[in-house]
Amino acid sequence: MPTIRQLKRRIQSVKNTAKITNALQLVAASKMRRAQDRAGQAKPYAEKLRVVLAGLASQSQGEGDEVLHPLLETRPVRNIAVLHITPDRGLCGGLNSNINRSGGTFVAMQHEPVQVVAVGKKGREFFTRAHVHISAEFTDLGDYPAQADTLAIARLIIEDYLNGVVDRVYVSFAQFVSTATQRPTVRQLLPIEPPEMEGDSEAFLSDYIFEPAPGVVLARLLPRYIEMQIYEAILQNAASFQSAQMVAMKNATDNANDITRELTLTYNKARQEQITKELLDIVGGAAALEG
Repeated sequence: MPTIRQLKRRIQSVKNTAKITNALQLVAASKMRRAQDRAGQAKPYAEKLRVVLAGLASQSQGEGDEVLHPLLETRPVRNIAVLHITPDRGLCGGLNSNINRSGGTFVAMQHEPVQVVAVGKKGREFFTRAHVHISAEFTDLGDYPAQADTLAIARLIIEDYLNGVVDRVYVSFAQFVSTATQRPTVRQLLPIEPPEMEGDSEAFLSDYIFEPAPGVVLARLLPRYIEMQIYEAILQNAASFQSAQMVAMKNATDNANDITRELTLTYNKARQEQITKELLDIVGGAAALEG
């Protein structure tokens, strides 16, 4: 059984840890709300962009265009690229492990050569250990990345696809569902698969006239669509990280408090036994003197 001095040191050590995790929890909670708001604000624009893209793609096909835009054209797959988005830091529970496991499983299932564009230090370190070719890496985007910070990533992906370096591109990230749930997701990015037209989409586009032609507008819109897809994935990943870190630090603080209570109870029992033993020694000594 540990001594009283050892128990006191352990109690103080656990209390200090609880202070640190509680501070990290408060910081993550303050950042989490802003990250969730940014991820939510990007959704309406992305959804409207999908509606416009679906309408333009259907109108372009209706014109009888024989040559599709290169970003829409499907070709034989010889090389695959995976845009793997992860946080730069840890202390977020199993979020990094879940994203890397999902991305790593997807890469392992491919029969064609795969190269990874790593966004975030945790994903870069994972695929470096797995000996997967990393063609580019982007780190230190910050807690609140702006769209201008992600344009270089989109430009690299689009140029590699147009130049034939890769024939298919996927994006792997953590989709933010709720504060307690972040879902690892792998989604095809290129070639672009236009969304299907719905009744609301047709009604929305019926009042618009595209000039000079839907095909020309579509060609200008497709790169913006890729940029928005990547930016939205990065925002979803940032919101997932802040939420996962807040939950993880809260659990760590609760566990530290539980351990402190258990150690305090053990300390009190040990102290009581020591006091009882000292009293017995005193009584025994007094009885010996009287005898």
